[in-house]
Formats: sequence, structure tokens, C-alpha cells
Amino acid sequence: MVPFAVAGLVCWGVAGLVLLPFRATLDAHGHGNWLAICLAGFLWGFPGVAVMIRHDRRRRRRRAQESASTSLSS
Repeated sequence: MVPFAVAGLVCWGVAGLVLLPFRATLDAHGHGNWLAICLAGFLWGFPGVAVMIRHDRRRRRRRAQESASTSLSS
């Protein structure tokens, strides 16, 4: 799951960087909040990555326990 969270973080960052040169045009057309949305998506990506790291760690631990209990019962 971590690669998906990192990919989302990268996508928001790239989108923000792409839109940055067009800040005046975005403001003129009433889309000035798009940069703030990109920034928010990028910043929310960090807690998302942390959650996915924890999720993957627990999933690995759970699978290791299941395989250990399966090999003991066989």
C-alpha cells in the first residue's frame, strides 16, 4: 500500500508545480484555490504514507503469524 500512497503524494506535488506558473491565470478565472487544493493533497499524503507503512507492517506480521501457525498444525 505504501507505493500507492507515495504515488498519490507525488501526483499532488507535480500537479501543484505544474499549476504554479499559471497562478495569475487561475486567479483571473476563479480557480485560485486549485493550488491550495494541491498543497492540501500533498500535505495530507504524509499522514497517508505513515498509515500505509503501519498497515503494511501489521499485515506482514499477521501473515507471518498465520504461516507459523499453519506450519505448526501440519
